[in-house]
Amino acid sequence: MPRAFAAITFTDSVKAAQSRYHSRESNQGFELAEDSRSEITPREAEFIAARDSFYMATVNENGWPYVQHRGGPAGFLKVLDEHTLGFADFRGNVQYLSVGNLNANDKISIILMDYPNRRRLKIWGRVRIVHEIDDPALIAALESPAYRARIERAMVITVEAWDWNCPQHITPRYTDTDIEQLMAPLQAELADLRARSAAPVAMPATPDALGEGELALVISGIRQLTPRVRAIELRHPDGLDLPAVSAGAHLKVPVRLADGQPALRHYSIASNPARRDIYEIAVLRHDDGEGGSRFVHEHYRLGMTLNCALPQNDFALADSDADREAHSGAGRAPVLLIAGGIGITPLKAMAQTLKARGQNFELHYAARNRREMAYGDRLRRELGEQLHCYFSEEGQRLDLAELLAARQDTPGVYVCGPNGLIDAVRDTADHIGIDAERIHSERFAAPAGGENTAFEVVLHRSQRIIPVAAEQSVLAAVQAAGVDTLSDCGVGNCGTCAVKVLAGEVEHRDNALNRNERERAGLMCICVSRARSPRLELDL
Repeated sequence: MPRAFAAITFTDSVKAAQSRYHSRESNQGFELAEDSRSEITPREAEFIAARDSFYMATVNENGWPYVQHRGGPAGFLKVLDEHTLGFADFRGNVQYLSVGNLNANDKISIILMDYPNRRRLKIWGRVRIVHEIDDPALIAALESPAYRARIERAMVITVEAWDWNCPQHITPRYTDTDIEQLMAPLQAELADLRARSAAPVAMPATPDALGEGELALVISGIRQLTPRVRAIELRHPDGLDLPAVSAGAHLKVPVRLADGQPALRHYSIASNPARRDIYEIAVLRHDDGEGGSRFVHEHYRLGMTLNCALPQNDFALADSDADREAHSGAGRAPVLLIAGGIGITPLKAMAQTLKARGQNFELHYAARNRREMAYGDRLRRELGEQLHCYFSEEGQRLDLAELLAARQDTPGVYVCGPNGLIDAVRDTADHIGIDAERIHSERFAAPAGGENTAFEVVLHRSQRIIPVAAEQSVLAAVQAAGVDTLSDCGVGNCGTCAVKVLAGEVEHRDNALNRNERERAGLMCICVSRARSPRLELDL
């Protein structure tokens, strides 16, 4: 079953053009699709109801097209059922070009635009013109209470096909209402700050300096990248160069949690590693977390000093000259960068590094929608066709099986984002036969793994037996028992907490250890990995 729009528009001359410009093969998929896209679904109905204008094309008896803009209050184009749209038509410049064209040829094509989110919907249909004397109930149903001008006629569109259009080259434009919505979180935050400053009993002020690390950094810039993501720019207090970093590096910054306790939070350095004057981190606000990201959003301010630890990198790009030589140039297999949501932060820096090296790469970026796409405009400008975006609210899906099957010879896959995305990439790569050593990932949270059960840990050096509860990590259990052991990231990225397992079976959940380190060296990251057996004996 072909897509309905393809059956309408893919004429012999269109197919000939597709063949000439080498797109015939890619367009044949529209003629073999299972969904005809001829019925309006709830997703299209919601999109149509939010639009306050559309463009309408008709054709006259001489074969000349005419495009007209129609506008009104949001939702003036109404979905009457899954096959039918309708709108009230008012008196205009009395030329009646569209009306006259439709009297001779009832075919119509319309495009509805969502400029802020760079979406557009195309609809093909046939129009029936209805006057009040013929169907007063329909005219009444299409009236807008906010616009009381006299309706001359109604236009009822029987939908024959629809399709979502490519967002390329749509320039975002914003109405006053759009801008008010974008500003609403900042206005609410400003109102909250004013209320706090006016309160008779103020909370303890955030100090001018936070943290105890050896690297002092001053907040020199704050930008709102999306409604929930804020970028923090950091510089040396004396304007000196900062320690060099490579793509994938992270910075531990000081925060205070909701209970007032000091803590450290790891954030990827998203700025171009070639720059030595700044580090930039991007922080997604989580209102249901422990309060670290909330603290960054609410209390970090220009001029504040953060005493941080030196940057570290547990997610570095392969950097050998041989690898660079083997995989440079457009004809070579691309490095794959796969980002989900805020996972774009280390991959942005990787993309900039690979581009500077001249290495072939692709960045695949999945987000909920365009408004929540951090660094979207910059990435489009810098990467062009090397950037591939997928927005779930537009029905777009990153097909990992198709992507990895087509890129089996990739020198490396780098993925960062939700645990579900990372697990899916690793599972898909394993199924296809891509060596696990070529899959690199960084998690922001410990992986869920299977169902957690309680077990015991034996500390070999003291023969102490420490119980580990189902909801507890081995690291937390041994530290609670007063055992001093190294640790850093807490989510299995860095390998700092790795210890040797002397007995027992391990369920590995980390990203840090390779197969040799797990199987031959017998190491285990105790911050996330657990026991499959009732007891583990560790070299502690």
